[in-house]
Amino acid sequence: MVALNFGIIIQARTSSTRYPEKILKKIDKKNTVLDFQIKRILKEFKNKNIFIATTIKKNDKKICLIAKKYNVNFFKGSERNVLKRYIDCAKKFNIKNIVRITSDCPLVDPNLIKKMLKIFLKRKFDYFANTYPISKSTFPDGSDIEIFKFSSLKKAFNSTKNKDDMEHVTSYFWKNTYLFKTKNYKIKKNLSGFRYCVDYKDDLVVIRQIVKYIDKNNLSGNTIQIVNFLKKNKSLEKISKKNKKKFLKYRTDLI
Repeated sequence: MVALNFGIIIQARTSSTRYPEKILKKIDKKNTVLDFQIKRILKEFKNKNIFIATTIKKNDKKICLIAKKYNVNFFKGSERNVLKRYIDCAKKFNIKNIVRITSDCPLVDPNLIKKMLKIFLKRKFDYFANTYPISKSTFPDGSDIEIFKFSSLKKAFNSTKNKDDMEHVTSYFWKNTYLFKTKNYKIKKNLSGFRYCVDYKDDLVVIRQIVKYIDKNNLSGNTIQIVNFLKKNKSLEKISKKNKKKFLKYRTDLI
């Protein structure tokens, strides 16, 4: 198999502990969270470069059916050892460079993926991200993009037995920057206090209203547009910021 220069691997499962089947919830009449995300990415990328990395659990067959609907690749691997799932997926499809996004972030900007991927390939980083590590992020939670070499991921996989590293895939990179050529992508204004991803039930209220707004106004839905909308809608901004605090208390590995 000819090596694929890059692959966008979307991490997806239905058995979320905080909000089960959250990625199968409807954003609008036509789209689930996962449907919406795939369609959004397909506006800028070809099917052959998109991969859904799910699990071997029976309920996750629903995710595979959605992947088939859009003619994108899917892979079934370990539920808990997500680092191994990424390794096995990239190995199966011979992917040299991996763009990692998660299915609970349906508003990730495909144009930002393109921009970051271009920089990553030109500068030959091992790891390039916009929201990790959290302490350096200037982007909202929900706009998360991570790009890394398969060879670097394999090095991380062979170097760690830490449970957090196996579950969260890339934490080994930003905890061991001296071992890799890493870079955090920043914007001038710090917007990291905002959040638009799906971890809790009322997050869907925020996402649905954002989607209505960008559709009605024919917008691309980039970071600035979404944040400006949240600033004007204080009840949504309140949910966004409240759930960010709640999430960071849960994810103590990010502090």
